[in-house]
Amino acid sequence: MATNTCPEPATRPDLWPTNTCRDANGVLSIGGVALNRETLGDALTGHQPVIVLDEAALRGRAEVWRAAMEEACWSGYGMAGAQVYYAGKAFLCGKLVQTLSELGLGIDTASLGELTLALRAGANPANVGLHGNAKTDAELHLAISNNIGRIIVDNEDEIARIAAISRHYDTRANVMVRVTTGVHAGGHQYIATAHEDQKFGLSLTTGAAERAARTIAHTPELRLVGLHSHIGSQITDLQGFALAAKKLCQLRHRLIEADIAVPELDLGGGYAIAYTGADPTPLRAKDVADVLAKQVRESCAASGDDVPKLSIEPGRSIAGPVMVTCYPVIATKDVTIAEGKTRRYVAVDGGMSDNIRPVLYQASYTATLANRPAKAPTCASRVVGKHCESGDILIADIDLPADVTAGDLLVMPATGAYGRSMASNYNLALRPGVLAVNAGASSWWVRPETLTDLFATDTALGDA
Repeated sequence: MATNTCPEPATRPDLWPTNTCRDANGVLSIGGVALNRETLGDALTGHQPVIVLDEAALRGRAEVWRAAMEEACWSGYGMAGAQVYYAGKAFLCGKLVQTLSELGLGIDTASLGELTLALRAGANPANVGLHGNAKTDAELHLAISNNIGRIIVDNEDEIARIAAISRHYDTRANVMVRVTTGVHAGGHQYIATAHEDQKFGLSLTTGAAERAARTIAHTPELRLVGLHSHIGSQITDLQGFALAAKKLCQLRHRLIEADIAVPELDLGGGYAIAYTGADPTPLRAKDVADVLAKQVRESCAASGDDVPKLSIEPGRSIAGPVMVTCYPVIATKDVTIAEGKTRRYVAVDGGMSDNIRPVLYQASYTATLANRPAKAPTCASRVVGKHCESGDILIADIDLPADVTAGDLLVMPATGAYGRSMASNYNLALRPGVLAVNAGASSWWVRPETLTDLFATDTALGDA
């Protein structure tokens, strides 16, 4: 029997955008906009789900992270400064870049598309970073010609390539070294990124990270601006972050002893959010910032080093809880799963093309009936998508009202991170738009895809 039931905003507000409630008619509302077909009718006509973004909640979460880091690093521990970089891979669009830049956040990118978007949207290049284990020449040319604040070196081959491109532009590129610290943390094995046998970073254990930093420091076309660590994703305890910080400080000390300045340490991101009522309450930004700043300050005091600037890269923890996905229910049917037991299958317009995480990472989600109050007891249910895959399951086991039927609207919380950004056109599905809501008004931050968009690159179809 299913035990996954969707907590209402009043009981688990951490699952939902800040401005979520049930109105007097039992309709779920976000940012003063009711989530029903009367309100979202135009948005739902594109034959795909709609992602709703609470703009005020986004601003609030970004400001909480910025304030926590500034207080911990400047006021609390007398450090050289603090910077929060939003990890764009979680979700990125022009309005998001403009909003977060306005609030003082930097933008972390990991591809030509992300970097181009950030720069075109007006992000200050000094507050833009470029990650990646296989950076192309096009990405490096764009980064260096715009003098972005940091290129995170992921392998030793990149050092000579970045230097050569810097000579072409007669400039010095700002680079950091991504250090594989050996600290293991995170959920699924595919999102743990600090163990040795994986594709990211340069090993602390083998000396590759230190060797890269020394090479950079003695390369005239490059400027070593710091060391970087990222230990995984969806992490629920602070011990791993503190240990990684300590290891980076030890490497920094050895470099300082060699007369190599390291002005900044970036401790990455990976802070967990809640997806269902069974998940623990997420870490607070203040607790994360305090632990990181305290560890760095104490490590530097023990070694007699100056205290560096400290930066972090939250993505999921900013974007994840501020968006929900609204799924129109297309059909339901009861399936016998054992003698005397049935399961209600609820098929929605959408699925693995707009949220691949349940298939890719076995990620758990929950959902609630949004467009009206339930009028029946719950029953064991499974929410499935419309794709030609038996594994196209959004929620494997959940208790939903037995009267959920075609035409209803299910809303899945905490989909802001990696939903739209990992969306695909599988089965030639159209990717959903992102509708921002605020104080009763709504506007598209990303419009829904159309068939014209979908077929634009097909040379046989053109604009058909």
